[in-house]
Amino acid sequence: MREFKIENYETWINQVTAGEVISLSGTVYTARDAAHKRIMNLLDKSQPLPFPLEGAFIYYAGSSPAKHEMPIGSCGPTTSARMDIFTPRLLSMGVKGIIGKGQRDDYVKDAFLKYKAVYFCAVGGAGALAASRITSCEVIAFEELGCEAIKKLKFENFPLYVAYDCHGGNIFEH
Repeated sequence: MREFKIENYETWINQVTAGEVISLSGTVYTARDAAHKRIMNLLDKSQPLPFPLEGAFIYYAGSSPAKHEMPIGSCGPTTSARMDIFTPRLLSMGVKGIIGKGQRDDYVKDAFLKYKAVYFCAVGGAGALAASRITSCEVIAFEELGCEAIKKLKFENFPLYVAYDCHGGNIFEH
């Protein structure tokens, strides 16, 4: 398994291939349905965003509360298709990596290719394992959304499958 640092994505993003298992370290932002709607509203009104989109990696997850002095509780991926409507716009604004689970619509797959971004799948049902690879968690926006608030996470060797690569590779097509 190759290891990559998010902060150096420009040096490796074109090298990963669909089907490859990697480990990822660095800063990731959580955002699910409600947070995406609020981000779109901020963009529509030309208001400041809670984090920079250029070079960002977004994890479709809503964590449970932290326990036993851990920085975060269970933090598995949510179904990505619910965010399809928002994804092409975010990719066009510089988001380079998205982590979730499941297939995406064709227009979303096309956007990953067009904007040279990567879609990763995390293993569903493995939220405790995911939490063990997160070293810090900070709520940075929309705290009132509870588990759907935007959080800034630090990944340390977080295991992922490359689902769509920058060259059109796709693990869901045979």
